Amino acid sequence: MLLIIGWVVVIIVVFGGFMVSGGHLAVLVHPVKLLMIVGAGVGAFVASCSPGALKSVIKLLPSAFKGPKYTKALYTELLCLLYELLNKMRRDGLMSLEDMVDKPEDSALFKKYPTLLAERHVIEFLCDYLRMMITGSMDPNELETLMDQELDTHHQETEVPLSLLNKLGDSMPAFGIVAAVMGVVLTMSSLHLPAEELGPMIGAALVGAFVGILFGYAIIAPIPAALEHKIRDEAKALEAIKVTLLATLHHAAPSVAVEHGRKVLFSADRPSFQELSESIRAAR
Repeated sequence: MLLIIGWVVVIIVVFGGFMVSGGHLAVLVHPVKLLMIVGAGVGAFVASCSPGALKSVIKLLPSAFKGPKYTKALYTELLCLLYELLNKMRRDGLMSLEDMVDKPEDSALFKKYPTLLAERHVIEFLCDYLRMMITGSMDPNELETLMDQELDTHHQETEVPLSLLNKLGDSMPAFGIVAAVMGVVLTMSSLHLPAEELGPMIGAALVGAFVGILFGYAIIAPIPAALEHKIRDEAKALEAIKVTLLATLHHAAPSVAVEHGRKVLFSADRPSFQELSESIRAAR
């Protein structure tokens, strides 16, 4: 939503300022220039992608236009779920979680948190490491190393579509210059025409550079920036799971282990100690 609001502000300020200065919007309307610049940019973008990277961009793009998923409410759900799982593990033993982590979608405990259950990657991350804890085949240091490796891979994987979108934004001014140069070439080949006809041709050439710069820095560049915030918020959820489980392996009580997870969250989205305590009591 903020992305769209930002675009609206850019359009109003740029085109409104042009009109206030005495310009007429009609002189900026050149559909062929727009088609050349955007088409060339998209074509070069597709050419630079692997099939998997292109698929990841298409899958990720819609989330740029949605509100944040990882809010204080969702983080609170995550911490409450962790507390309940760890409390059950302490009371009934690790093996009591086996059926839950094998099929979390069928677990009554996981079903208490439907919003969180819909976050497939987070649930898989949690269940995978709970399953490893149940088998008891790894010590805490080995498990931490494995978690770090997965988080690093997750970071690298999510960096690919962001990098491609950033390159697309950076390339748009260059394609605008290409369109402008082609307009100048067309103008130079028409020097036999009167000045009143050459002027609009030169103006049309400059519109190409304008469109490329506007699209590159005001339309496309904010998209990967917005997506980066959403990806970072998901990474924080995974980090909270990591530190909570590691604290448990170091024999911390469930309430203390969950506090480890709460502390790694950003302050803007972190539930307070009192809020988390009330949510845990309400969930019991």
